[in-house]
Amino acid sequence: MNKIERALISVTDKKGVVELAKELESLGIEIISTGGTAKVLREAGVKVVEINEVTGFPEILEGRVKTLHPHIHGGILFKRDNPEHVETIKKLQIKPIDLVVVNLYAFEKVVEKGGDLEEAIENIDIGGPTLLRASAKNFKYVTVVVDPEDYEKVLEEIRTYGNTTLKTRFELAKKVFALTSRYDRTILDYLSRFSV
Repeated sequence: MNKIERALISVTDKKGVVELAKELESLGIEIISTGGTAKVLREAGVKVVEINEVTGFPEILEGRVKTLHPHIHGGILFKRDNPEHVETIKKLQIKPIDLVVVNLYAFEKVVEKGGDLEEAIENIDIGGPTLLRASAKNFKYVTVVVDPEDYEKVLEEIRTYGNTTLKTRFELAKKVFALTSRYDRTILDYLSRFSV
């Protein structure tokens, strides 16, 4: 089992994220982050690599496009035991991302507080579900965390083994697919109220 060396953290719910990042940093894990999360972590004294430093491309379209890039998804999706995959990422100078900590834009909260259709649409997360699904698909190699309640369990395993167990990664992956399916259903139910 390879050690976790690099984590991507991008969360709407900031609960426990500073403590998580500080612990990961103390374990020698490099942290990549985006926008608001990077700001919170940096202000707490955590060394953060901004996403645009990894992609070589700025966040664009008011943050609509920031993580959708081969240097991110290649680092998540490659099979660590597939020589062709390993050769490809080396050739393209893509570094592995072993841990992904993401939660989604609060679409439900926007709808609950009575936001209009335009505001609701702006709160449909694109990059978050894509990161989560990519990481969950590749659970054999990548740990994905969507729930702050799982931070301590993940940290405990990393402290003990340098990585999480396959069993934990599989359980976390299932949690992701449960969340993303529920998230999409909520969006569909909301949009079904309207016609244009």
